[in-house]
Amino acid sequence: MKMLTLRLKPKTIFGLLLVLTGIVVIVITFASNHIKSNESVMNAVTLETNAQREEYLTSLGWEFKTDCEEKQVKIPAEFNDVYSRYNEIQKSQGFDLEQYKGQEVTVYTYNITNYSGYENRDCIYANLLVCNNMLIGGDVCSTSVSDGFMQSLKKQQP
Repeated sequence: MKMLTLRLKPKTIFGLLLVLTGIVVIVITFASNHIKSNESVMNAVTLETNAQREEYLTSLGWEFKTDCEEKQVKIPAEFNDVYSRYNEIQKSQGFDLEQYKGQEVTVYTYNITNYSGYENRDCIYANLLVCNNMLIGGDVCSTSVSDGFMQSLKKQQP
């Protein structure tokens, strides 16, 4: 019977532990990024028709005038400070416009009628950014010069 003995110095053991830790960190990072991208696909909202868009806004608690404005906009290839801040709003609600840089998207705008705590309700709008019939972002905003605002699509509780 042969016996194999392995003698490792403390420095060698420490080095092997570092390598093993590095591999674990890489695997965890890869897995978390992969899971996050699958979640965004699972949470994807299809907004192909006006009825689907209206149903989506209603599910968020918004009431609105049924006529909607539709326009094509191009997301800039490079974000300036304003677009970077806008994208932060998008990220806070699970969207990210980085992957749509340079692409043309459709913006559907609805006039919100039940925004509470704001006097001039004629200038409050919900914007839905849609690319290939999929919701990629959006906001609720006021276009008032004196006290305008912009927030995520989710209705804020008073």
